[in-house]
Amino acid sequence: MNAFNKGRREFLRVSALAGGGLLLGFAVPVKRGFANDSREQNFTPNAFLQITPDGTVTVISSKSEMGQGIYTGLALLVAEELDADWNRVRVEAAPVADVYKHPWFGRQATGGSTSIRSEYDRYRRAAAGARMMLIAAAAQRWQVPAATCRTEAGRVLHDASGQSATFGALASAAATMQAPNEITVKSPDQFRLIGRRQQRLDTPVKVTGEAEFGLDVSVPGMLTAVIARPPLTGAQLQSYADSETKKIRGVRGVMAVRAGVAVLGDSFWEAKRGRDALRMEWDDGPYAGLSTAQLREKYARLAEQPGRETYRSGNVEAAFKEAETVIEADYELPFLAHACMEPLNCVADVRADRAYIWNSTQSQGRAQQAAADLTGLPLEAIEVHTTFLGGGFGRRDASDFTAEAVELSMKVGKPVRVVWTREDDTHGAYYRPMNLARLRGGLDREGRPVAWTHRLVGASILHAEGHWDPDEDVNAVDPTSVDGAANIPYTIANQAVDYHPVDDGIRIHWWRSVGSSVNGFVVESFIDEMAAAAGEDPFEFRRTLLKNSPRELGVLELAADKAEWGTPLSQGRARGIAVHQFGGSYVAQVAEVSLGSNGEPRVHRVVCAVDCGVALDPDNIRAQMESGIAYGLSAALYDEITLKEGRVEQGNFHDYRVLRISEMPEVETHILESGAALGGIGEAATPPIAPAVTNALYALTGTRIRRLPITRTQLANI
Repeated sequence: MNAFNKGRREFLRVSALAGGGLLLGFAVPVKRGFANDSREQNFTPNAFLQITPDGTVTVISSKSEMGQGIYTGLALLVAEELDADWNRVRVEAAPVADVYKHPWFGRQATGGSTSIRSEYDRYRRAAAGARMMLIAAAAQRWQVPAATCRTEAGRVLHDASGQSATFGALASAAATMQAPNEITVKSPDQFRLIGRRQQRLDTPVKVTGEAEFGLDVSVPGMLTAVIARPPLTGAQLQSYADSETKKIRGVRGVMAVRAGVAVLGDSFWEAKRGRDALRMEWDDGPYAGLSTAQLREKYARLAEQPGRETYRSGNVEAAFKEAETVIEADYELPFLAHACMEPLNCVADVRADRAYIWNSTQSQGRAQQAAADLTGLPLEAIEVHTTFLGGGFGRRDASDFTAEAVELSMKVGKPVRVVWTREDDTHGAYYRPMNLARLRGGLDREGRPVAWTHRLVGASILHAEGHWDPDEDVNAVDPTSVDGAANIPYTIANQAVDYHPVDDGIRIHWWRSVGSSVNGFVVESFIDEMAAAAGEDPFEFRRTLLKNSPRELGVLELAADKAEWGTPLSQGRARGIAVHQFGGSYVAQVAEVSLGSNGEPRVHRVVCAVDCGVALDPDNIRAQMESGIAYGLSAALYDEITLKEGRVEQGNFHDYRVLRISEMPEVETHILESGAALGGIGEAATPPIAPAVTNALYALTGTRIRRLPITRTQLANI
């Protein structure tokens, strides 16, 4: 039977089973503590929103809130189509259920700057259907045609008679209305909330301290575990001694687990002290001699040979033979950690027939699956409660910290919270891949680019994720690795891009803007080098080559205009420019830099122009541009993960720097509303900032920075 045509009796039966409300094309999963008032009073038209008799509209977020503003973004979509009172809107994290699976990923997850893009239609249609049912309830009550009613700020109004009713007052009646067969959403010219600044819904609880992050979760009878993990990739535990550990007050147990040796205590500090007292013997394994220097040599050797063809146009070889000028450059980028502010953590309570997980995760689907694999329980018996995330950047998409909590809870028969120290995460977790890029460019006599080659060497995240085997699929490449390299916006007739996937035994994972975090720097640095070789202004050079890329051209011109490109700066300052596309959004940045008395670069101002198609909330777009710039600047100026004798040399924020408040430049963001397809904003600002800065340093010093992070060593000849 079609869900849109169910009779009232069938509706009541199904909605009672589903946790309250009306099915509108989506099943409503049971969520403990959510649909807990009278089901006849609440209006739950679908899996994404509920209206209670007091007029509160609760939006159920299928995406994790990690500071990117997605709770507010999804709520904005619902409030717009529902015509809700923004002051009566709240958000709850969704449980794990098929209806909340990412429409593109096939699992419940948050990432890739896809949250709003993937849910834009689904959440709007859900809310528009609910609005139509509220109008139907009001029209029936007042005995007027539904077409003569309208909605505004949480009310249904009938102007002709002067009657009105709140959504809360209509909730019970609306729940009995037949779901609409056809749903019409608003056109952009009808928007009242989208496109305007809104109060973020997660700000008040974060200011007051009421917000629950993973580390805030406390379950009765819970133990806290800290795990001693291998000191390097591939190391195996040989033995351990825990006599000193067991003497520490508050330590409740020591046991070997898959990740190493776990110490359980009444609190984190007791468990950590217990772990510090362990005496362990490790077999260092096959990567004991691995070093960053060795990997650099390996990558350089690979770059001498052709890789897997990724993109080709024209006749590259002939174009180079005819070129007047040929330039070459190698660029190197290091492994990078995610450096989330909130350390990794998870609470698990595994029982005979059910498991409960409290998790600051980007991937509820993976967390649930990891628990199912360990416990043997069916997926529906595993509840995942998502808290706020203190940063994610791709790291919290993994399920390793979830599996550890589940394993320990199974072993001890109690709820267990696993906490990673920052050193745990920095020393032995997941990293953005190290990369080497070799580029070659040819210019004709007029200084126009006629040939371009780009060779990439680096590990494949899709291979690490198990989605692609480069040995079996010898003609394919990882599209996430070559993103931003195989699709450059510049009009150059003859291009060739190839790729060497490598596996160094180092665990790698998604990192903010993925391959574009590498290729944005490489491409925008080399295009600047070509401009210099042609004797052209870097902005004008790009402008000419972007004639077939109107959105890149639009943000480039806007950023240059707002930064007053070409006008004099004060002594000792220079500007650099870069443009890049990620996640369907186009960003150009102009960085203004100087050198401090200690010889290190200082970024004073960044002018950022962004075209994300539709600007849902301009304030949040500006916040995300600032966030992406800060994150990218930390990596450009300071960050790298280096290996010595197989061990990671960095550990905490003292040697893996995060940009300090005093180092943050003034950021000026300008939004170009093109009306094009919706783009993501969480990662798009990160790729252009490093090349904008290094290009400015070249303009200031004449020195090219081809290896990140920027160091005084590279500027030593100034």
